[in-house]
Amino acid sequence: MPNMREIRERIGSIQQILKITNAMYLMSSSKLKKARKSLECTEPYFYKLQSTIESVLEHTPHTRQLYFDRRADIPEDKRKKGYIVITGDKGLCGSYNHNILKFTEQKLKEAADIDNCYLFVMGQVGRMYFQRRIQNDKKGFVDGEFLYTTQNPTLYRAREIAELVLEKFENRELDEVHVIYTDMVSSNIMEPRTLRLLPFERKHLGKAADGTLKKLPKASFMPSPEEVMNYLIPQYAKGIIYGAMVEAFCSEQQSRMTAMDAATTSAKDMIKDLSLMYNRARQAAITQEITEVCGGAQSVEE
Repeated sequence: MPNMREIRERIGSIQQILKITNAMYLMSSSKLKKARKSLECTEPYFYKLQSTIESVLEHTPHTRQLYFDRRADIPEDKRKKGYIVITGDKGLCGSYNHNILKFTEQKLKEAADIDNCYLFVMGQVGRMYFQRRIQNDKKGFVDGEFLYTTQNPTLYRAREIAELVLEKFENRELDEVHVIYTDMVSSNIMEPRTLRLLPFERKHLGKAADGTLKKLPKASFMPSPEEVMNYLIPQYAKGIIYGAMVEAFCSEQQSRMTAMDAATTSAKDMIKDLSLMYNRARQAAITQEITEVCGGAQSVEE
C-alpha cells in the first residue's frame, strides 16, 4: 500500500485534472450553443434560396445550367471525385474523429479508382492522418493547400470553400463533389454522413407530392434563367457547406462534452477511492504510533 504522502500527491494531481475536464466541458457547452444559434439565424436565408431555385426550375424546366451537368459521357471508373472531409482539430472528443475517418476510408474503398479521388480535409486530425496514409500507399490525393480549421465555422470560410470546388467543377478538374461530415441526430446519436454537393440534380429540388418534378407555365427572367442560376447556385452551395460545418462542429463539441463528463465522473470516483485509502493509511499510522507509545511505556515501567 502506498504511503500517505504518495496518496496525497495523487489526489492533488487528479483534482487538477478534474478542474481541466470541468472547464473543457463548460467551454464545449458554450461553443455548442453559440454554433447552434448562428445556424438558426442563417437558416431562413438559405431556405429562401432553395425555394427560389425551386421556383426557377419549375418555370424553366429545360434550362441548361453548368452546375446540373452530370457528365454522362464519362464512365464511372474515370470520374474525378472530390471529397470535402470535415474532422476535428483536436482530440479528447471520444470516437468522433475515429468514426469520420473510418467512414471516409470506407467511401474511398467503394470508389472505382482511388487515384481519381481528391480529398479536401478540414481539421488537423484528418489532414495529418490522410497525408500519412496517401504518402504510404501512394494512392489518392490530398490538397495540401486546403488549410481550413473547423473551429468557429463562418459563412466567409464556407464561401471560400464553395468557390474553390465550384471553380474546379467548372474547369472539369472534378466531376463530382461530396461532403463527408458528422450529423448530430440527437445529443447521444451522431452519424457520419455523405452529402452530394455537385452536380446538382433537378429531382432533389421542386418535387411534387408524388415525387415527380413539378412543371409550371414558363416564365421570363431578366437577364436570363441561366444568369439567375449562376448567382443562386454558388450561394446555395455555400449554405450547404456552412450547414455541414456547423453540424460537424456541434457533433465534435457534444462528443467532447460527453467525454469530459465521463472523465469528470471517473476522476471523482478515483478521488473517492483514494480518500478511502488515505484514511485507512492514516488510521493504520495512528494505530501503529499508539502501539509504539504503549509498548515504550510498558518497557519503562518494567
